[in-house]
Formats: sequence, structure tokens, C-alpha cells
Amino acid sequence: MLSETVVGALRPYSIGEKLRALRLKKSMGLVELGKHTGLSAALLSKLERSKLYPTLPTLLRIAMVFGVGLEYFFTDERKRHVVAIVRKKDRCRFPERPGTTDISYFFESLDFPATERKLNAYQADFQPIAKEKLKAHSHPGVEFLCVLKGTLNLKIGMDEYQVANGDSIYFDSSQQHSYRQEGSQPCSALVVTVP
Repeated sequence: MLSETVVGALRPYSIGEKLRALRLKKSMGLVELGKHTGLSAALLSKLERSKLYPTLPTLLRIAMVFGVGLEYFFTDERKRHVVAIVRKKDRCRFPERPGTTDISYFFESLDFPATERKLNAYQADFQPIAKEKLKAHSHPGVEFLCVLKGTLNLKIGMDEYQVANGDSIYFDSSQQHSYRQEGSQPCSALVVTVP
């Protein structure tokens, strides 16, 4: 039997509610979950209703069925950062590739304090660079780019595109791509990537 102090400390984590939500999301009954975990439906029901609290090995067995880590259960929902503000003065500017002089852009993360991000947002300042010095890259997912000022050349796969102030482009970022400022006017854009 757990003391009231321990129960009170565990309550904010809503472990039982999280277990139930995972099971219902997979449209799984208690008996079926029991077959996957080796635990009885009665025990699982008590865990979901917070009548009992699982041991770590028991919780791990359940977590493995749903493909989540133990940290999923120990996030206090009251402390989640569902709102994250990044002040301009707090942003850090990084080169595309540190340690080289051939830099096609500098970027600043616009969402770094947010937890459990579903996307990544950046402000990018593009540089004039010779075509032969461009380094293409790729990453899983998709990318959205909206030009805030200037004109930008993008090479995506074998195709080249030119987007100007106010234009936007969405593309499969698993394709090799590179960016280059067009002309002498400064060029910046909002870049959003989604894995």
C-alpha cells in the first residue's frame, strides 16, 4: 500500500489516464493488451483507473507495446511548454556549415524552447555564393520556405527555382537541395521543416 505522500506525488503525472489513452488510440481492449504484456486485464484496469501504480518493469512492458519510452509517463502535463516565446534578443545566429568560408546562409532557430515540437522554424539570411561552391543537402520530411525580402535561387534535385519577396515554396526535403541569394540585395526567409 502506497502512502498518501507517494500517491499525491504521482497523481500529477496521470499515469493511468496516459495508459488508457494509449490503449484507446490503438483501439485495443484490456484483454488484448494483456496478451501483449503478460498482465491480467483486471490488473491493467486497476492501473488505468489509478487504483494501483505500476512498478517500472511493469510500466516498461506496457510502454514497449505502444512504442513509447518511460519518459512519456513522467511528463507533468502542468509543466509542459505548450507555449514558447523566443525573443529576438535571445536568438543565436549560426552558419550553415561552421569552419568554412563558403557559407550560403546563416540561420536562427525560432522555436528552440518548445518541447515536443512537430516542426522546426528558422529565420535564414542567405548569402551570395558562387554556384560551384554550393553544397546541397537533404533531410527527411518536407520544407516550407517564405521569402521575407530579396530573391532566392533554390536548386531542388536537378531543377532550379527563383522565389522573391512574398513568394513561398513547399517541397520534399529528402531531395538534394541548396540555396543561393540572387543579386546584391539582402535575402532572408522563414523556413519551416517537418520531419
